Amino acid sequence: MSARWLPERVLVYRHPVDMRKQIDGLSELVASELDQNPSDRTAYVFVSRCSRRVKVLIWHLNGYWLLYKRVENQRFHWPDWFGDSDTIELDQEQLDYLLDGYDLNGMRPHREQVYARHF
Repeated sequence: MSARWLPERVLVYRHPVDMRKQIDGLSELVASELDQNPSDRTAYVFVSRCSRRVKVLIWHLNGYWLLYKRVENQRFHWPDWFGDSDTIELDQEQLDYLLDGYDLNGMRPHREQVYARHF
């Protein structure tokens, strides 16, 4: 992956988000609720109410990337060290662990899902 694509920071949003929100809705949430500039090369990470879906909003040069991951038969483990803040900052390695399914609170990974066929 090109280093110029990587975010300069990673902010994880504490509250569940309606996963029907796309780029415009999530960038509006970043601007209005987090009082951040959604085009500042920060990766903004959001989780669904059921904790099975995650979206990551990132600005890259002249447009947004919206990454989406849905896990099967498991849940993402959201960090529990927010304190009074609506966000916490992670480093790139912690983001990788979070998206790989690790419980950052105890560093336990998801089980790997292997399917013989799809649909």
